[in-house]
This record gives sequence, C-alpha cells and structure tokens, in this order.
Amino acid sequence: MTQPTVTSLRAIAVPAYGPTVLASTGTGAVTAVYALSARDLGASIGLAAFVVALLGIGQLVGDLPAGALAARFGERRALLLAAGAEALGMLGCALAPGVGWLAASVLFVGLANAVFGLARQAFLTDAVPIGLRARALSTLGGVHRIGVFVGPFVGAWVVARWGVQAAYGVGVVASGLAFLLLATYGELPGADAGVRAVAARGSDRARPSVRTVLAAHRRVLLTLGVGVVFVSGARAARNAVVPLWAEAVGLDAAATSLVFGISGAVDMLLFYPAGWVMDRYGRALVAVPSMLVMGAGMVLLPGTHTFATVTAAACLIGVGNGMGAGIVMTLGADVSPLLGRPQFLGGWRLMADVGWAGWPALVSLVAAVAPLSVAVAAIGAVTIAGGGWLAVWVPRYDPVSRRTVDRARRRPA
Repeated sequence: MTQPTVTSLRAIAVPAYGPTVLASTGTGAVTAVYALSARDLGASIGLAAFVVALLGIGQLVGDLPAGALAARFGERRALLLAAGAEALGMLGCALAPGVGWLAASVLFVGLANAVFGLARQAFLTDAVPIGLRARALSTLGGVHRIGVFVGPFVGAWVVARWGVQAAYGVGVVASGLAFLLLATYGELPGADAGVRAVAARGSDRARPSVRTVLAAHRRVLLTLGVGVVFVSGARAARNAVVPLWAEAVGLDAAATSLVFGISGAVDMLLFYPAGWVMDRYGRALVAVPSMLVMGAGMVLLPGTHTFATVTAAACLIGVGNGMGAGIVMTLGADVSPLLGRPQFLGGWRLMADVGWAGWPALVSLVAAVAPLSVAVAAIGAVTIAGGGWLAVWVPRYDPVSRRTVDRARRRPA
C-alpha cells in the first residue's frame, strides 16, 4: 500500500492549494451575479432566488456521484474534470440566452463544485500523513475562505468596467487556470492510494459501490456524521441571520456588507492555528469550542442594536467559524476507509450539504411564526446543543486522542 510521504505543507503548497484559491476566487466573483443575470433575462424575484439556490442543489445532488467518479478515475483526474466542467458552466452562464439556460448552467457549476471539493479532500487525505492531516485540511478550508473573500472584490471591479457578464469571465479564467495548474503538476506523493489499492487486488469487483460503503459505515454517519450536519448548518445559518438582523436594526446595505466583511476577515485568521491544535491535542479541542462560540454569538446577536454591537456579535460568530476551519473535512478523513474512501467522503459531504441547505430554511420557518430575535436565538441554542453532541462523539473517533490514550496505557507505571 502506498504511504503518504509529505513532510511539509510548504512543499506541496502550489499544487495542493493553488487550484482551490483560483477556483474559489472565481466562485466568489460570480456568486452575487447569478441573481442579477436571472433578473436581466426576465426572471421574477422568486425565480431568480431559485436560480441561485440551484448552485447548492447541484452540490447536494452531486455529492454521491462525485464519490463514485473519484473512486473510478482517481482524485487527480476528477479534479481536472471538475475544473474543466466548472469553466464550461461559467461560460454557459455568460452566454445564456434565457433563464432556462442560465439555470441549467448554474446547476452544472454546482455539480462541478461537488466533484472538485470531494476530490480535493480525498487527494490531501491520501497524500498527507495523519500528523499533518488537520493542518493540511484546515489550510484547505482557509484558502477556500480567502478565495471567496477576494472574489467579490475582483468581480465588482470587472463588473464596474465591463458589465455584469464580465464577472463570469473571471470565473472562466480562474477555473481554466486551476485546470492548467492541476495539469502541470504531477500527483502528490501517496495520492490516489485507494485507487491503487483496488488495482493491486486485480479486479474492479474490489471497488465497492457507494451504497455498500455507506451501509458498512452507517454507525459513524449516524453519530459523528450528525455532528457534521450541526456544524455545516450553523455556518449556513450565520450567512442568513447576520444580514437579516442587521437589516432589522436599521443598518443599510453598505453597513451590512461591512459587518460581513469584518467578520469574514476575523474568520480567515484562525485556520492554521486551528489545524495545529487539532493535530497536537485532538479534534474535540477545536470542534466543540467552535460550536459553542458560534452559538454564543448567535444568542447574543438579538441583544445588539448598533453597528458596533452587531459587528462585535458577528465577529464572535466569525471567531467560532474560523476556529472550526477544516473540521468537517478532518473528521471525515479520520473515519474514512482506505478502500472506498471517495465513496465514503461523498456520503460525508452529502450530510454536510444537508445541513448547509437545511438550516437557512429552518431560520425562515421559525421566523414565520415568531419574531426574528427568537429565530436567531433558537438557532444559537441549537448550535450550542450541536457542540454538546460533538463533545460526546468526536473523542470516540479522534485518532489523536486514541493515540495519546494508547501511549499512556503502554507507559510503565
């Protein structure tokens, strides 16, 4: 079996993280433009919102097929396919003659995102030894955040000069450059280990189906996997509750954007320290406080009424989110099997995307029958409860904690 031989993240920085920075910058540049394009093509407000939602729907629908694809062709080939497909999807958005074409293109971009995200995670999981795993994956989450943060500024600049469609040009170029970078660099040491393990057994029958892998690991999915639903849901809810509350207390669009920008900047500062702590002291020491801090920020948010206090609460939520950078991917990597890893990670990411898609709807549902302040505080309370769930289950699957316990047991009295 091929063993990971990477000893420094610096040595693999460009091939491992460069494509993600590029792709996420393109994503950030176009995310705010989908709705505008739909409106320009004659869509109603409701239909334009649905077009935007198709990006997340595409990711949700694509998670399990992405696992099967990466298992069959290997993570690097899947990454190349996803980067090329994303560029084509962005081009389709730019050239869309009608809302239907635009909607199909956005859905296609979502499917490509699912493949890219899963293959990138599996790629690093195979290539990086367990002692560097959390830092590798938290850095992956961090560079994705950086790209998404920078992308809207790049998009705004090109839109101001050349119009709305120019933002898609940024997406096409970014995805194209990611493809070229992936094509230029060879495989990371130890990457595609799962595919090679299958080849070594000499038969395609050694490659388990997605259904078989998920059934074999249903216990971890129904315990630790539920915790991932809480984590992703809290992150998605943050994107809904902060701007909604800012508007409710009278902040204008510019002030609300500034609140979000400051919170996002705080978020980006913590990804590497979070990974270092996870590698050295265990996953629970990051996963649980991350949820508790995010939940506390949401519970405090309804008590804020000025720009300064709203920003302070949003930054507290951002600190919690930044503390947990890479935690979903790290936990998934920890419990993923070597044989069937991409298939398992497809199911893992599906659970995360269920939380991402479902919790903003939960905010809407509660806000429909209660004041917004109650809805925000309720989401905060559920997030804190999610921290409690993780406190129970993360230590049971944490390889760092298990390694520490095993060493203590072997140490002579």
